[in-house]
Amino acid sequence: MAEVTGNSALAKRFDEYLTQHRMRHTPERAAVLQRVLSTSRPFNIESLRAMLEADSYYVSRATLYNTIELLIDAGIVRRLKLDGNHASYEKVVSNIRIRLMCDECGKVKETRDPNFIAFINTRKFTAFNATGFDLYVTGTCSTCARKLKRMKRLKRDNK
Repeated sequence: MAEVTGNSALAKRFDEYLTQHRMRHTPERAAVLQRVLSTSRPFNIESLRAMLEADSYYVSRATLYNTIELLIDAGIVRRLKLDGNHASYEKVVSNIRIRLMCDECGKVKETRDPNFIAFINTRKFTAFNATGFDLYVTGTCSTCARKLKRMKRLKRDNK
């Protein structure tokens, strides 16, 4: 239920943003917003376009890029720095995130660590007021670790 309430608050924020900046409330922007709000995982422009097409809604790439920029400006979407080649985006849920990223399969899992959050909140930075943080921890997930171990064992047994 909190997700629905959070999404309606984000939708209202975008509505207010468009009104404040004297921009039109178009059906395309509404469709992009609804698809973004219904997505719980990071996405890129191509995957967002595919999701919209799966809903039988066709939006040009230019409209997608422009709408994503508006959603970023409105504080509804943030640009991720997960890989250097393509931009990824996600719906803003919290300003405090700890992400575990598997180097093997690319899976990303978000976790919370109250001790780490408390530590960061007690830190004082010179000439800087922190409003949140993103921590990316890279490594190997348990599924990939098991596969690698199995492959290593098979390789050893075949010798």
